[in-house]
Amino acid sequence: MLLKIALCIDNPGLLAKLKKSLESLDINLEAYGPGRFTWQKVIRSCADIVVINESLLPRPIETSIAALNDLPENPATIILHTHESSEDQAGLVAAGADAALHAGLPPRSIVQAIEGVMESRLQYIVRTAPPARPDDRPRLEDFRSNSQSMQAMLQEVRQVVGTNAQLLITGETGVGKERLARAIHFESPRASGPFVTVNMAALPEQLLESELFGHIQGAFTGAVRSRRGAFEMAHRGAIFLDEIGEMPIHLQAKLLRVLQDFEVKPLGGEKAMWVDVRVIAATNRDLEEDVRAKAFRGDLFYRLSVITITIPPLRERREDIAHLAKDFIAQQHTRHGKDVESISQEAMEALTRYDWPGNVRELFNVLERAIILCPDQEITLRDLPHIFKSNVRTEHTVQDAAPESWKGKTLREVTDQALSRVEKLYLESVLEESAGKIGPAADIAGITTRSLYNKMKKYDLDKRDFKQA
Repeated sequence: MLLKIALCIDNPGLLAKLKKSLESLDINLEAYGPGRFTWQKVIRSCADIVVINESLLPRPIETSIAALNDLPENPATIILHTHESSEDQAGLVAAGADAALHAGLPPRSIVQAIEGVMESRLQYIVRTAPPARPDDRPRLEDFRSNSQSMQAMLQEVRQVVGTNAQLLITGETGVGKERLARAIHFESPRASGPFVTVNMAALPEQLLESELFGHIQGAFTGAVRSRRGAFEMAHRGAIFLDEIGEMPIHLQAKLLRVLQDFEVKPLGGEKAMWVDVRVIAATNRDLEEDVRAKAFRGDLFYRLSVITITIPPLRERREDIAHLAKDFIAQQHTRHGKDVESISQEAMEALTRYDWPGNVRELFNVLERAIILCPDQEITLRDLPHIFKSNVRTEHTVQDAAPESWKGKTLREVTDQALSRVEKLYLESVLEESAGKIGPAADIAGITTRSLYNKMKKYDLDKRDFKQA
């Protein structure tokens, strides 16, 4: 993360010297002189470290220091006091300041003190960060595969993992694009830095610019405090831009500028800041088609797609389903307090036959449901959703029922027809299981609620038809 320092000094000469010395450091610096709204600017600056003259603190001083300490960022505070007195210094520290220095010290001494507080602040950020769950730090070895297409993809990944190259990861919903991006980050030299995720499809358009680039106080109605953007938070690490194809066209130009110069200008701000960030983008869309349709900027696409990694869908690597299922059961069964240890051959065959429109995410959701419902130590066909039992019952009738509807059609058309039929049956099963509740149904299917609504519209499905009486 890029540390932000608010420098609030009443002496113009000292302010200029400190600013000049600190600007060479790897920080985001905001400098304020004395003025009518100086205190309000400091309070709303979103700074990690506040360096301020005692004379600029509203009285009583103890209340002002307490107000700084109560800010959401919990900033470190350095107070510069006018009189060279150990009693004044002790009083400010007792009131809650992290450090108190005499304003008459040489500027270099003050800068050294600030550098010491910066080091402590970085340690504080690491110390107070939420502990990472084991599945938050995947490794490339987690993606072991018997599929030639997956092995070729992983070989390509290993060639770029140690570089700072920007990456575009493509693949259908649920194939594991974010998990692969995390594995690349944690195998790279940037592993000790942050990994920040922004989902372009999950944020309203009016909030996305602020989420990515931050904003300053007063940038728009309701912006009462400054806010850091994801690029600033990802400094010295990586940023994962999920669903990049959903990014509004007018923001794509600003993203392109960041990718070219690695300078970020907050919304409403005038000063750009340099950030050191590796960018990994992902999409389930055909961006080349979007470029032709002018829904995506060609220059941004070419900037992002220098290295493109494509994850094959699960239906094209069925040989991986068995070991994915066994690994998931081994890792997850204790989470729900169950003694499930294996899966029957019949159930595994049903999983292998299925086409998995939701890919690995859908597989894991189906298995988690099976683990919860399984009364024994082995998952059987009865523990799987109805669609898998239907597949078993109808597999021998397909040859009799299909030929008439296949006449005059290409293999691609027949395949699409069959997949659509399976997808509709599965969605009906999921909606029946969730009693027509969209959120739980989307979770089971391993897709977003927006995708579920789109598919329901495609197949003319109404959630009211699945509500239980």
